[in-house]
Amino acid sequence: MPTIKIFADSTSDLPTSWIEQYDIGIIPLYVIFGEQSLRDGLDITPVDLYKRVDQNADLPKTAAPSPADFMRAFTPHIERGEQILFISLSSELSSTYQNARIAAEEYPSDQIAVFDSLNLSSAIGLLIMKAIKAREAGHSLGEIITLLEAVRPEIETEFVVDTLEYLYKGGRCSGMQNLIGSLLKIRPVIKVSEGKMIPANRVRGKREKAVEQLLQNALEKKDLMDHDHIMVVHSLAEEDALVMQARLQEYTQATVTLSSAGCVVCSHCGPHTIGIMYSKTVN
Repeated sequence: MPTIKIFADSTSDLPTSWIEQYDIGIIPLYVIFGEQSLRDGLDITPVDLYKRVDQNADLPKTAAPSPADFMRAFTPHIERGEQILFISLSSELSSTYQNARIAAEEYPSDQIAVFDSLNLSSAIGLLIMKAIKAREAGHSLGEIITLLEAVRPEIETEFVVDTLEYLYKGGRCSGMQNLIGSLLKIRPVIKVSEGKMIPANRVRGKREKAVEQLLQNALEKKDLMDHDHIMVVHSLAEEDALVMQARLQEYTQATVTLSSAGCVVCSHCGPHTIGIMYSKTVN
């Protein structure tokens, strides 16, 4: 059976230890300031991004990898006789998935599988770890895709943003929503549903109240959780993330892994964002 090389894009926000241990290929998206196009995680860090935003008052644009980017990453592995599984950022949020499909069509049909996570950030990592576990158990590429299709609808993703400004400037919420949210100090808990971001709760008051709501939303489903991995992802909110990790571990007895959001996710959600991602048990 051919070796299966697993790829993700940079929005997967994987811990570096996972990338190194499991030899996961990462294909970066782009962060664009004016005429300057920077590779997420390679040419720019979240700290650099926020400094630029503070200085210029404008958010960067973001762009998907081109089909040529994917082909440059895929070709050496195809030439070695390997198969490729690429797990993508939601097709509802980016053209990353479509561009990967375009690239895959340049190779034999059984060599590359492009899987739409219908999710974002470390929720993609949950699917990647399922794929890695299945690969290590000797499953074929087709069998892994079947497994991922069963797991995908069970993934739960919710996060709290500290400000609506980034979502507003990035076109993810209307100007009126941003104004009302700012005036009333409303802090949304946002969830991913069918690949799109939608409000889960609207919490009025301090950020801590919204973060607590985020935790309680997860704990309400603790008996349904798959305890292989629970992810806590954050953008410059490590202290809150560590507290969240400890509380989730206390109440679920699960493995809770921290990860930091990359530049593309940060450019849409802003600093001090924190999220919880987990899978419900597949029946």
